[in-house]
Amino acid sequence: MIMDLYFEKVIDLLKLVKETQRENIFAAAKLIKDALKDDKLIHVYGTGHSQVLAVEVFYRAGGLVPVNAMLDLGSSIYTGALKSTGVERLYGYAKVLLDYYDINKDDVLIIISNSGRNPLIVEMALEAKNRGAKVIAITSISYSSSLPSRHESGKRLFEVADITIDNHVPTGDAAIEIEGIKTKMLPVSTILCATILHSMIGEAVKMLADEGIEPPIWLSANVPGGDEYNKRYVEKFKNRIKHL
Repeated sequence: MIMDLYFEKVIDLLKLVKETQRENIFAAAKLIKDALKDDKLIHVYGTGHSQVLAVEVFYRAGGLVPVNAMLDLGSSIYTGALKSTGVERLYGYAKVLLDYYDINKDDVLIIISNSGRNPLIVEMALEAKNRGAKVIAITSISYSSSLPSRHESGKRLFEVADITIDNHVPTGDAAIEIEGIKTKMLPVSTILCATILHSMIGEAVKMLADEGIEPPIWLSANVPGGDEYNKRYVEKFKNRIKHL
């Protein structure tokens, strides 16, 4: 059954990430913890379908409040899938986004890109570091290493980030072969990256709790008292988080 194959593949990859990326996830969590202690924002960015991951951790019940999802329409599929592919290869656009989302010294920028090869992604990481921000990459090292960079530096995302977490996504993302179908199907990156993101954030929050600090966490607006509970956070962050 294809369902069984897919479940088994996802579970195997999740186990592989857990076994091989533990130290990197803890290191990334420490960066997030330190930023939160200093009242900094955690910025999350991806192009195309990777933008789904920025949405995954933004304004989410049970999620951190100080998450600034960079929901840029130009590099998303919402206003044209083919256009987003072209935007990924533009130079100069990263600086526009970093200015617009106000990424500053000691902020944390999480960049999700499976191939990590396009100019926009690499430029985003390099420029953010120039501004004093810390860059966490979630990418596939084997996938990225199999392809030449499209950035003029010749570098890929995993080669320029401060901390890289390898999501072990197979080249091309699709993971399952189906008899009679020429190309592989069924991507795994969203499941793997979402798990990595929530794990990082959870570890960062636990680190803060161990220091006696309770970070701001959203309560579901669909439970009694949710709106009232969240109101204080909305007031505090509405002028700092772009899409709140």
